[in-house]
Amino acid sequence: MMAVARPVCVLGWALCVSALFGQIDPPRGRVLVMLDGATSPYTAHTLSDSKGRFRFRDLAAGPYTLRTFVPGLDETRRTVEVSQGFADSGRRINLTIPFDLSGSSRRAQERKHTVSAQELSVPESAIREYREAQVLLGKNEVAAAIMRLERAVEIAPRFTVAWNNLGTIAYHLRRFADAERYFRSALEQEPGAYAPALNLGGVLVTVGRHAEALEYNLYAVRQDPEDALGQAQLGMNYFSLNKLDLAMEHLKEAKRLDPSHFSHPQRYLAQIYIRLGDEKAALAELDDFVRRHPDTPDAAEIRARLSELRGR
Repeated sequence: MMAVARPVCVLGWALCVSALFGQIDPPRGRVLVMLDGATSPYTAHTLSDSKGRFRFRDLAAGPYTLRTFVPGLDETRRTVEVSQGFADSGRRINLTIPFDLSGSSRRAQERKHTVSAQELSVPESAIREYREAQVLLGKNEVAAAIMRLERAVEIAPRFTVAWNNLGTIAYHLRRFADAERYFRSALEQEPGAYAPALNLGGVLVTVGRHAEALEYNLYAVRQDPEDALGQAQLGMNYFSLNKLDLAMEHLKEAKRLDPSHFSHPQRYLAQIYIRLGDEKAALAELDDFVRRHPDTPDAAEIRARLSELRGR
């Protein structure tokens, strides 16, 4: 998936971090690093230096998906929380990215390194519009980026990646009907395309069409079981359908793949444990949640509730 800002939840923290400093461990030469807003249309990319170091400047607070690409190998994905609780006195966040490919799924690797016939047929003029849109998103010029993407799909109606990008932007702007329309347009042009199928599943969960969403979320997990977002969406989907055993299975897998994932699987797991009468397990999930997301709007309330329950 190219430069896809992922769906789920909208946060409103005010902090602006001066820089995010990263270190790829072990270093693998110059590596492409992409940072996508998990709840905003922001996207940016950079190259690490020969020692695996990279940085992004002037980031608004919130969750991001950070991806690193090693040529000829695979990518890593993880949620990065940009918030006051993780910043130092200079408003900088430092993190280490372990690059371990031992858990990568073979099917996911094959899919990521396959270029569709539609992409090969996209004219250069449409690609230029798409690339300019990504630059504009990195500057938070969302309206101008949308215009560029609309030109891209006007030039090349079969430009699946551009349709998908329009859909993710619409989702983050809470224009859910538009998001659904864009994702369906992408799938009409390229049936079975992973990114728009995954994202359509997310939209349908968000608007409460859970039975309809299940088909897309099941498909996404079958295509890439190593994607934490797909696992989390399927878990939430099953939760909404009151299939708690299946929900727990996929939410636990999402947490294993990305313990700090922006979809907050711990909160859903806590609700499941409460329904099952396992208060101790529910408290453990909420405790893990506030530790990983210390600046969420209700973190103080959750901590107070945890203290109250433990003091009974």
